[in-house]
Amino acid sequence: MRSASKRIIGVGVALATSTVAAPALCAAPPSLDFATVFATTKEPRRLHYKVMYRTGDGIHRVEIWRDGAVRLKRVTDGVVTTLIHHDPRAADFTMQVIDPRKHTSTRVDRASLYRIGNFTDWFDLAHGLRHPKGSYRLVARAPLSPMPKTPAACRWYDLKDANRTTSICWDSANAVPLLIASGPGHPIWRVETIDRAKFDGGLFQANDRGFIHDDATRDIQND
Repeated sequence: MRSASKRIIGVGVALATSTVAAPALCAAPPSLDFATVFATTKEPRRLHYKVMYRTGDGIHRVEIWRDGAVRLKRVTDGVVTTLIHHDPRAADFTMQVIDPRKHTSTRVDRASLYRIGNFTDWFDLAHGLRHPKGSYRLVARAPLSPMPKTPAACRWYDLKDANRTTSICWDSANAVPLLIASGPGHPIWRVETIDRAKFDGGLFQANDRGFIHDDATRDIQND
């Protein structure tokens, strides 16, 4: 069902799209390695954080619970719930989007998203950053100012990718960007609160009884 696929695209990748055009970088030291700087090997077993982010249609908020490299829950604008189950030994994941306004619960897997040109990965969804798809330049920089106060310590970097530059303040202890900005005073992603509190037992259970259940993976494969 093509409409189900479009609904998944709109909700499932909202957090991963966090870069906008900005002034180009000046000549600087050699580029750093993205995977090394934004490493997740030492991330905490569990993490809970709340984010304000800006897109072309305005300001949104999302609450995120990250259970290591296995499970993820996001509630966008207090309405749409996205549950992701990931195989930490591989790139595969299964996503379930529950929209109480439409009374729908839609499932799709990573391979099916790729088939329709949506190249979302676990890293994007769980850590708020998208791996550059082509050449890029990543350098350390001085703290961007003026910018909001962060709830934890982080280090600033400039990432130039596809003729645009974003400034990222990366919290290596929690493996999440606390701020992403298109320029001084222009945050497009801001972590407002962050903690490692124990999760409730039913946190990752789907609350979709009586909803219309769509299997977008099957529909995409049959297209």
